[in-house]
Amino acid sequence: MTDIKATLLAQHIETPSWAYGNSGTRFKVFAQKGVPRDPYEKLADAAQVHAYTGIAPTVALHIPWDKVDDYADLARHARELGVGIGAINSNVFQDDDYMLGSVTHPSGRVRRKATDHLLECVDIMDATGSGTLKLWFSDGINYPGQDDIRARQDRLAESLAEVYDRLGEGQRFLLEYKLFEPAFYATDVPDWGTAYAHCVKLGPKAQVVVDTGHHAPGTNIEFIVAFLLREGKLGGFDFNSRFYADDDLMVGAADPFQLFRIMYEVVRGGGLDAGTGVAFMLDQCHNIEPKIPGQIRSVMNVQEATAKALLVDRDALAAAQAEGDVLGANAVFMDAYNTDVRPLLAELREERGLAPDPMAAYAKSGYFEKIAAERVGGQQAGWGA
Repeated sequence: MTDIKATLLAQHIETPSWAYGNSGTRFKVFAQKGVPRDPYEKLADAAQVHAYTGIAPTVALHIPWDKVDDYADLARHARELGVGIGAINSNVFQDDDYMLGSVTHPSGRVRRKATDHLLECVDIMDATGSGTLKLWFSDGINYPGQDDIRARQDRLAESLAEVYDRLGEGQRFLLEYKLFEPAFYATDVPDWGTAYAHCVKLGPKAQVVVDTGHHAPGTNIEFIVAFLLREGKLGGFDFNSRFYADDDLMVGAADPFQLFRIMYEVVRGGGLDAGTGVAFMLDQCHNIEPKIPGQIRSVMNVQEATAKALLVDRDALAAAQAEGDVLGANAVFMDAYNTDVRPLLAELREERGLAPDPMAAYAKSGYFEKIAAERVGGQQAGWGA
């Protein structure tokens, strides 16, 4: 139990700046009270999540949603709040020029514009001390014959190589994939195999990020996780939940058993070991849950799944597997999943001087009432939709 506690204490779960702003669906973005008006206020809200959970010490930025004049000052502000700047997320999907693609666009001018933005994000990494660049491309085509599928892969590879060469010591990029949307006939990075192939060709500073909402229904995500860990190419996660497609609901909300299965493969593959660099990040921003409590609950959901995964009796499981004991092996697995780990985590928080129930502690803090009263006027932050 001591080892399990030590592992849980060392776990870090990164929250996304955009989750603290107004968000929603393609139909409507609903405004909420107390929403941040700039990246500085986003960091203040993220610091609340870390203050009550103790395991959310970094905040991912999204450019240009989090564009500021002085990124070094923003990083200083984060440190004063007790958090740090995490991954820098690029955005090459919300400009009119990118209707037919960004780095895979038929036009060299548009590709140059998109790649320059990615290089700008590396500059921001330098200024903030971030070690991770996150790349997701909405690029693809909607109709057969619309563009040359192979040529688009060539263009993608060319841009990725230029960005890769710009990375400094201790920096990397994570290539994200998505089955579909907004491209429907052929997405340029539709699956983990495509992302993996590009990353292998580039080298050790290129890794794959798994967004749990970016797969076809029924996809065995834990298999993908196990494979990428085995190959040393799992760079991190964008955690969320899905019922139908890329729903961006709170992680663990739709299928907590799937989250447990994923985290078991992380444990089994050494993904929690120091130095592996697997980043556990949230990427969710839906339209009805309160912002800060939604992030606190999500962090807790990942932590609970991790604790259950750590409780799997791996010796007993291996013995049952070696004997071909199908039901016995499954029982070992299910025993861990059915364990109530909430008392363990409450005890762990108390041992480090935190309230045992982060949700209740935040609700009693008065922080929401404070920001709802103070953040009046100005432009509320959102995801640019």
